[in-house]
Amino acid sequence: MIWPLDKAKASSAATPASARTQRPSPLVRMRRNRKADWARRLVRENTLTCDDLIWPIFVREGANAREPVASLPGVERMSIDMAVESAREAFSLGVPAIALFPYTDPALRDPAGAEALNPDNLVCRALRAIRETCPELGLVTDVALDPYTSHGHDGLLRGEEILNDETVEVLIGQALNQARAGADMIAPSDMMDGRIGAIRRALDDEGFHNVQVLAYAAKYASAFYGPFRDAVGTSKTLVGDKRTYQMDPANGDEALREVALDVEEGADIVMVKPGLPYLDVIWRVKERFGLPTFAYQVSGEYAMIEAAARNGWLDGERAMMESLLAFKRAGADAVLTYYAPRVARLLRAG
Repeated sequence: MIWPLDKAKASSAATPASARTQRPSPLVRMRRNRKADWARRLVRENTLTCDDLIWPIFVREGANAREPVASLPGVERMSIDMAVESAREAFSLGVPAIALFPYTDPALRDPAGAEALNPDNLVCRALRAIRETCPELGLVTDVALDPYTSHGHDGLLRGEEILNDETVEVLIGQALNQARAGADMIAPSDMMDGRIGAIRRALDDEGFHNVQVLAYAAKYASAFYGPFRDAVGTSKTLVGDKRTYQMDPANGDEALREVALDVEEGADIVMVKPGLPYLDVIWRVKERFGLPTFAYQVSGEYAMIEAAARNGWLDGERAMMESLLAFKRAGADAVLTYYAPRVARLLRAG
């Protein structure tokens, strides 16, 4: 029994010492393990290290160019030479991998997303340049058509309908294009049915047996993607919305079915996106499948923390670390986060 402090003090004054030694006392005091920094560190259940981080970066055309993304404070679109410098920084900080996303010239976008299949497109050139400079850094590439289509959707359109199977055929070509350019991990984010198995078979058929497939297995039709769409240039081109192929935020059981299908089709790793609003889904996926499970701290999550911090409404550094530890507590093995270099520098500084 844990006695209220005021009651214990009152009783102590009126009770003989011999009786007090026999009285039930608060044997379990949870606060003992929290009393000092060294004690908290010894009993900490989850820790965040550089090994838990993937840094998403945005590439653009040009040279020696860095262009701030207004809705993502501190995030820039970078020309390939600057992306190479960022890759070097990531590697020097101990970040295991970066994920590349292109800002495609609007003149190259068309309804079919043909630029995704160009072996000399922006992503492929960035892959080759970074691979030459940082051969040991992991390179993750997004497979979806939205940066390449004039309508901003992840797949091919007929009227207002997304064509699933026809899109999968293009995604296969896009994945092979990236693998040939040096991608280590192919990450389909499109949410078309059957694309994981189709891409895995195509990679194996071309001898890319060791290229991993990171499936955006539970990707929700979220309001938190807005700043990302600014960064890749689709916020103004998107026609309608993506609710017919991305998941309903009201559903959790459906996410487990989606993950089960992707695992069956050969996914090496699965991902839940967005992150913080879906910690329950991350937990359920990890508990059910035991497969490496990643989370994406998406642009809207990052932007909210940064905006509040820059307005002095919260401690940005503490909020950053707390939010990332939440992913670890929920079961995520790694997190895609725009905070990656900042966190890595903080961790290295001790």
